[in-house]
Amino acid sequence: MTKRILFLTCVIGLAAAGAVQLSGQAPRFRVLEPGFPLWAYGYKELPKMPQDWSNRCPGNTPRDCDRPGGMPTDQTGERLTIPGTGKSFTVAEITSPYRPADWYPEDHPPMPPIVANGKEATRFRACAICHYPNGQGLMQNGPVAGLTVDYFLRQLTEMANGKRKSADVNKANAWEMAAMARNLTPEEARLAAEYFASLPYKPWIRVVESATVPVFTATINGLFLDAPGDATEPIGRRIVEMPEDSYQANMLRNPRVGLVAYVPPGSIKAGETLVTTGGNGKTQACGTCHGPDMRGTAIAPPLANRHPGYMARQLYDFQVGARNGDMAVMMKPAVEKLTEDDLIAITAYLASLKP
Repeated sequence: MTKRILFLTCVIGLAAAGAVQLSGQAPRFRVLEPGFPLWAYGYKELPKMPQDWSNRCPGNTPRDCDRPGGMPTDQTGERLTIPGTGKSFTVAEITSPYRPADWYPEDHPPMPPIVANGKEATRFRACAICHYPNGQGLMQNGPVAGLTVDYFLRQLTEMANGKRKSADVNKANAWEMAAMARNLTPEEARLAAEYFASLPYKPWIRVVESATVPVFTATINGLFLDAPGDATEPIGRRIVEMPEDSYQANMLRNPRVGLVAYVPPGSIKAGETLVTTGGNGKTQACGTCHGPDMRGTAIAPPLANRHPGYMARQLYDFQVGARNGDMAVMMKPAVEKLTEDDLIAITAYLASLKP
């Protein structure tokens, strides 16, 4: 109850209809609506110094939205290696905004310049720095491998014109993506879309039902990392998604290290009922649009084995109107009755499926 009260009075944002400005304060932050899935947006607890990144990133210069201190740093210059490759890179090279290290170039086709290097002149970071060269990505961003060209381009358009936003104005990378979408030329957008569409989405999420999870921390950019040691804590009403190996994924950005998602006991079965039947009118059967195997159709993206946090964010964003583009027409009836427990169940089940 204490957390809920704090939740409703904090000054981190919700860019949604009906959100209320705090009296006596500049209109930068809004009160969170009840049911905001803290875990889906990469928070273990409320951020101590939230900022409204939607106001900070109004133009076309994406790096204005880049949250300072968000990437690992190392001052030693040591060259690091990972298994299965003879390459070595420093941390500065691994996290370079415009030329991030590519550990396994044999795993993917040649990247177009916008994916591999971005555009330093306009401070547009390489797509590969966040989504990885293989398009699989981490929990704080979207898994873009295997999306159709048409869907990819439509999402860029909606980000650029403001029809696809994040319900959390503190989520800096969402506003950076909108600035990137405005910065892209049509040719660059299509090259990126065609590249990621050419990549098969590989098994990436291991779903584990458990009443406890390893003790973990949340980075400033919303990535959960397991803490040293073997201590655990109750899972509660949330999904805890983190890399299988925090050092390999966060420091080395190894694109062959996937994620593990801890979900509450019974959530997969509950999610199966909601996804496949609609749960007696609670929602709509997802297969109608996304296909019986949840691997996508011509009108809707694939959901099988995608990041549960990412999927929950999108469901919530549809629910509160932060996403109000073409997909919202189909999605609004499917999400309007969903509770946070439903978001947990649905995304746990979808993440457990074979891609």
